[in-house]
Amino acid sequence: MIPANLVLQIGFFPEIMQVQIDRRLQTIAMADPKSAPPPNQCTAILTRASYPLSPALLDQLPNIKMIANCSVGYDNLPLTYLKERGILASNTPGVLNDAVCELTIGLLINLLRQIPEAHQFTTQGKWSKETYPFTTSLAGKNVGIVGMGRIGQELAERLVPFKVNLAYTGPKPKSLPYTYFNNILELANASDILILSCPGGPETEKMVNAEVLNALGSKGFLINVARGTVVNESDLIQALENKTIAGAALDVFANEPNPNPAFFKLESLIMVPHIGSATQETRLAMTNLAIDNLEAFFQQKPLPTPIKFT
Repeated sequence: MIPANLVLQIGFFPEIMQVQIDRRLQTIAMADPKSAPPPNQCTAILTRASYPLSPALLDQLPNIKMIANCSVGYDNLPLTYLKERGILASNTPGVLNDAVCELTIGLLINLLRQIPEAHQFTTQGKWSKETYPFTTSLAGKNVGIVGMGRIGQELAERLVPFKVNLAYTGPKPKSLPYTYFNNILELANASDILILSCPGGPETEKMVNAEVLNALGSKGFLINVARGTVVNESDLIQALENKTIAGAALDVFANEPNPNPAFFKLESLIMVPHIGSATQETRLAMTNLAIDNLEAFFQQKPLPTPIKFT
């Protein structure tokens, strides 16, 4: 007999997450969402933001009534299709805020103070022969945050002690003690540092383009911990090559895990492999929250963190 709470797991999960999944759920594995699904009668899916689920795939899974996305972002889900089919969906907001904010601050400090370069300068024995160039202070800078959701707001709170001037943009102003700008171009023009923490998807695709980078200017820095799709990468590469901006730090890319090789040749650029939430504590919390949503679905209870379709 097939268990009533059998879950179709789509995609790879790191070991610490998989151990928890195996402890709390009964699953059927499907490694690649582009392949044909295995024969099953599952009513729920567990997946991650790395695995786009197409309407064509879901058409082959007529019994699915619930998708638990183990990520705060859900641009991998066809929301209009889910709404039309009456499929519930959940994500894992809140539990990864600390880790993403920690990484963002780390990237920012490393970029401005050139810590990776200074480390190499020291280990290569250059210190006894020359003086390391002066870098850039964070204090007193104008920091613009694109997307003032949960992560954006917690990031702003962490930046206040650094004595910066904070501003933001988003769909609408919020009751916050920071300056609001109607659009990203105005924000970039007023910022020394532009931090992207907005959702992915069609509404934000390539919103950081040549015009925005020109507005940020030759002394400006870009930090992207949102989605790779938010940035026009060709424009960013050109801006870094031409020193249109002073530097950038990227945790996300349009083509993961194979970023544009042109990035590898650039100076004033820090790249990390989408590790914003990649701490043991955070990934375990995300996994448990995703499973909590699945268990609520099977028990016909309200989902703890449902995705609200507009």
